[in-house]
Amino acid sequence: MADNAHAPVHLLGALALELAPGSTTGRATLAQADAGALATLIAQDLAAFAPEAATLELALVGAHYDAVELLRPGWPLHGQLSQLAARAPGGGEGGRVIAFGAYADALPDAFAPSSDHLGSPLRLLPFVLRADDEALAAQVGERFERDLLERGMAGAATALAAQTLFGLQVEHARYLTVHDLAAMMALQYEHAGLAPLWPLLEVALLAPAQEEWLDAAPEPLVHYTDGEARIALFSPAAWQARYAPELIDFDQLERRFAHFQSRQRQFAAVLGAHGVPVTFVHCGKGETADV
Repeated sequence: MADNAHAPVHLLGALALELAPGSTTGRATLAQADAGALATLIAQDLAAFAPEAATLELALVGAHYDAVELLRPGWPLHGQLSQLAARAPGGGEGGRVIAFGAYADALPDAFAPSSDHLGSPLRLLPFVLRADDEALAAQVGERFERDLLERGMAGAATALAAQTLFGLQVEHARYLTVHDLAAMMALQYEHAGLAPLWPLLEVALLAPAQEEWLDAAPEPLVHYTDGEARIALFSPAAWQARYAPELIDFDQLERRFAHFQSRQRQFAAVLGAHGVPVTFVHCGKGETADV
């Protein structure tokens, strides 16, 4: 849950709001006073899970987001929140609660929820806990990683406040670490038929300096390296040579190649939604070295 091993340590998490079917999107942002009131309730909940959390600084942005907006390499939304909190006057006090709200219903661009993802049934309010004591942060982080996913239901007052302030129909409100959120997303992608792509996305999120291949026919060939995903583009003949050398029926070849291209576009869209740059690389027969 910590974003690095150096003090100050930041623990990254979110309040997850599971919306009722057919729920309206409500308001995407909160004014400063409302964001502060909700942040105070969240701080109380987190202290109930781990009493030591009450001694850490909590920073919250008064807005809700789709999971793909949080699950991006380098955790940029949490990073922006950490940076703003560090510049807040009187920084460093343990137990301080900092909330950033909207002015005239607008947040700075770095915090503006994407209109492309407003209809998702799971909405997330990111928060950061800051600790100067690395051992204390590790203790709180370990407790949260162990317990939040199974027992991290928000308090009734917090759930009601989130529902009322945002104008949402909330069925469940629970706390997650970013690793919990990644695990939930992996399960959702498995159910959506996107399981082959997840190992590559997981590397991009958790170990962005490493590389990963998706090389499992009949899926597209994708190479994550140097912080980007490179998707191999094949001509029909090159695709047939690699994926369907035994197939001779033209209509079947055409349908399967069209499906393959659709799958490439789907993978590119998912990667892009997670903030992973995508480059398409043309490959001939037997060529993969440049992907």
